[in-house]
Amino acid sequence: MMNHSEILQLKRWNTPTIYNGWEAITKHDITKDYFNTEAVTDFMPQMGSMVGRAVTVVFEPSNPDHPKRNPNAWAEYRAYVASVEGPKIVVVQDLDKPNVIGAFWGEVNSNAHRALGCVGTICDGAIRDVDEMNNAGFHALARRFCVGHAHSTPVRWGCEVEVFGCKIQPGQLIHADKHGFLAIPPEDEDRLLEASVFMDQNECRTVIDAARSASGRSKQEILDALNEAGARFNENTRAKFSKEGEW
Repeated sequence: MMNHSEILQLKRWNTPTIYNGWEAITKHDITKDYFNTEAVTDFMPQMGSMVGRAVTVVFEPSNPDHPKRNPNAWAEYRAYVASVEGPKIVVVQDLDKPNVIGAFWGEVNSNAHRALGCVGTICDGAIRDVDEMNNAGFHALARRFCVGHAHSTPVRWGCEVEVFGCKIQPGQLIHADKHGFLAIPPEDEDRLLEASVFMDQNECRTVIDAARSASGRSKQEILDALNEAGARFNENTRAKFSKEGEW
């Protein structure tokens, strides 16, 4: 399991770069299950990447019975959030999907969660008070805006949730930015940082370097350089991650 320092280092790269590192080491299917398959909007792209462990919650703002069934739901849910070590990302499943009736997030809730060590949210529903959320430094990926909160209350928490076509477990490491989000399988955590750094450097030292050095060359020289760089990129990757390599 990654420590706090390593999690902070992951924040230095965008989510596609982390995906590149993950696909090099994982034994899972790299085409599904661990990232959003539905469109998601980053409403604070200027904040860059966010990384943290998932705290999960389900709500159903169209249903007025939930607040009546458990008047202490907010207090109990916040105690759960506080019990998890940060940094944390709140992953919210909206049972009203595909309809959007009310927002889980606004000025009050974002400030309260920021105080509890949460850096942001992935909400398969709506947010409001986006300027105030920005002011709180609370990063939000969500479906759209909404003006009201309706009967917004936690229904259950600390459970598996499904958001934007991806199932996420409590405690799962998440990397997210304007491109979407990636939920890391626990068994892939230990190698993720080194793999992501390696793949980024491998690109820069081979194909990107060849492309950026094209000035003054003929088209054939550029093609030859790109093909040679691509071969070196693939060979470097195989050497690093093959069964015969160190990994």
